[in-house]
Amino acid sequence: MNSNKMFFMFILFFSTLISISSNSWFGCWMGLEINLLSFIPLISNSKNLFSSEASLKYFLIQSIASINFLFIILLKMMFFNFEMNNTISIMMNSTLLMKMGSAPFHFWFPNVMEGLSWINCFLLMTWQKISPMILISYYFMDKFLIFILIFNVMIGAIGGLNQTSLRKMLAFSSINNLGWMLASIMISENLWMFYFMFYTFLSSIMCFMFYFLNVYFINQLFMINLKMMIKLSLLINFLSLGGLPPFIGFFPKWMVINYLLSNKFYVLTFIFVMMSLIMLLYYIRIIYSSMMFNYLKLKWFKFNLKNKSFFFINFLSMFSLLGLITSTFFFS
Repeated sequence: MNSNKMFFMFILFFSTLISISSNSWFGCWMGLEINLLSFIPLISNSKNLFSSEASLKYFLIQSIASINFLFIILLKMMFFNFEMNNTISIMMNSTLLMKMGSAPFHFWFPNVMEGLSWINCFLLMTWQKISPMILISYYFMDKFLIFILIFNVMIGAIGGLNQTSLRKMLAFSSINNLGWMLASIMISENLWMFYFMFYTFLSSIMCFMFYFLNVYFINQLFMINLKMMIKLSLLINFLSLGGLPPFIGFFPKWMVINYLLSNKFYVLTFIFVMMSLIMLLYYIRIIYSSMMFNYLKLKWFKFNLKNKSFFFINFLSMFSLLGLITSTFFFS
C-alpha cells in the first residue's frame, strides 16, 4: 500500500458517502462518478495485462451505466408529472443494477473479477455494491425487482456450476447473494444492512484466505498438501457462505426467509431455498476435492501464510462456526 493507493482508497470510501447522503439525483450521479474514477487506479496495473483489461472493461461498463443514469435523471425532470413514471423507474433501476453487476446485466462481472487481485475482488463484491443498492431503495419498482431477484438467484446458482476459477465462482456467488440482498432491501433497509454486514464478513474471510494461500483455481487447492486446519477453515467458510444452518451465514438468510414467509411470498422462498442447495453443491464439490485428493508437494508452489494470519483466519472461522449459537443471545 503506497500513498497513491491510500489516497484513492480514501476517495473511494468518501465518494460512496457522497452518493448515499446526497439530496438530489445529480449529487448521487456525481458520487458514483467519483467512485468510478477512484476505483480504476486501484485495479489497474501496468505490469499485469489481465488487470489492465479488467480495468478497461470496468470503465466502459460503468461509464455506459453512468451516461444512462444521467439521461434518465434528465428524463425524470422533463416528464415528472406525466405517465412515463413506470418506464423511468424501470430504466433507473436497470442502470443501477448494471452498475453493481446484477443479472441480467451481469456478463461483465465474472470477467472483470477474473483479472483482479483478491483485495480488489473483495472491494468489488462488497463496497462497490453499497451506493447502487441504497439508490435503488430510494426509487424502486416492486414487480420489476421481484423478477430481477429471481433472475439473480438462479443465474448465481447455475452459472457457478461449471467454473474452475475461484474468482469467477465467488463472482457468481456474489450475484446469487445480490438476489437475497434485493429481497432484504424490499423488506427493510435495516435488514439489508444486517445481511450486507454478514456477507461482507464471509467474503472477507474467503478473499483473505485465498490471498494468503496464493490460490486462484480449484486444482490449486489440492495440488499441495495443505495443513488440515486450513482445509477445515475452507470447509467451515464455504458452507457458511452457502448458508448451511449450523453456520453464521445461515442467520441473515433465515431472517430473509422468515420475512418472506410472513408476507406470503411462498413461491419466491421456494426458489431461494432451492437455488441455495445448488450453491452448496458446488461448494461441497470444492471442499470434497481439496479434502480427499492428495498430491505431492510441489516446490515451486509458494504461499505466504504466516503464523499470525493463520491464527486470524482460524479465529474468524471459529466465529463463523459458533456465531449462530452466540447470536441467539443477542437476537431473541
